[in-house]
Amino acid sequence: MLPQTTTAAADRRKQMYQRGPTVVYACRKDPRFSYCMYVPPGFDADPAGHTLIVAVHGTGRTMTAYRDGFSAFARYNKCVVLAPLFPVGVCGDDNADGFKYIREGDIRYDHVLLAMIEEAGARLGHAFGPFMLFGFSGGGHFVHRFFYLHPQRLCAVSIGAPGAVTLIDDTRDYWVGTRNLEALFGTALDLAAMRQVPVQMVVGAADIETWEIDYQPGSRNYMDGINATGRTRIERNTALRRNFEAHGIQVRQDIVPNVPHDGTKVLPNVQDFFLDVLCARRGGA
Repeated sequence: MLPQTTTAAADRRKQMYQRGPTVVYACRKDPRFSYCMYVPPGFDADPAGHTLIVAVHGTGRTMTAYRDGFSAFARYNKCVVLAPLFPVGVCGDDNADGFKYIREGDIRYDHVLLAMIEEAGARLGHAFGPFMLFGFSGGGHFVHRFFYLHPQRLCAVSIGAPGAVTLIDDTRDYWVGTRNLEALFGTALDLAAMRQVPVQMVVGAADIETWEIDYQPGSRNYMDGINATGRTRIERNTALRRNFEAHGIQVRQDIVPNVPHDGTKVLPNVQDFFLDVLCARRGGA
C-alpha cells in the first residue's frame, strides 16, 4: 500500500491535470498528433453513463476553444469532450489542409482519431461506445468525410460550414464524389448505417465571404466540380443537405442568424442538437 502522502499527491495530480480541462497529450500511436479533453467532476462515479463528444478544429487549430466551449454542456449532460490537434505541415510541406481530406501521404486521419479515442478510454478506464462528432470549417470538411467511412462509430454528427463538400455521387471520384471511396480507403459507403445517425448541418446566415473557398485550377486541392455546389458556405451546406436527403439521410439544418464564419457562435445550436440526441438515447431523461 502506498504511503498516504504519495496517494494524496497522486490524487491531486490526477484532479489537476487529468480531470476537468486536461493537459495536452501526445497520441501514442503517432506523437505528431495530440489531443486534450474535458472530464467532468461526476465522471469517476459513473463512467458508463457518460457519452463522448469529439470536437474537431478548423484551419486555425483552436482545439482548446472548442474543448472549453463544450465544457459546461458536458458537465451538466454527462459527457466527456475530446479535442484533437492535427498540426500544419506534418509532412514537412506546410500543408494546412491534409486532415480535412482524411488522407495525407501515408497518414489516415480517421485512424489517428480512433486511436486517440481508444487511448482516452484507456486513460479513463472506460471504453467509449458510439460518440457525437462536431467540426466547423476545416473540421466540417473532416467530419462529413469521417461519417462516410465510420457511420457505425457515431451516434450523432454535426457538420459545420465546410468550405467544400464531398457529395454522395458514384459518378465522380473522391473527394468531390464517392465513386472510388472503397478503392482509396478500403471501406464501401454504408448508406443503411448512415441513415441511422442523426445529422445536423450548421452554418451562419452571415457566412457569405468566398475568398477562401473559390478554388482555382492549379491550387493544391482543386478538382473539376469543386465549386459546383454553390458560391458560399451556406449554398454548399445546403447542397450537401439536399444530397443527403436524396439518399434517405434525414438532416437538421441550422442557418444561424447574424453569425459569420465563427464556429464558437454556432455552439449553442450544436449543443441543442446534441441534447436532443442524448435525450432520445437516454429515454427522455
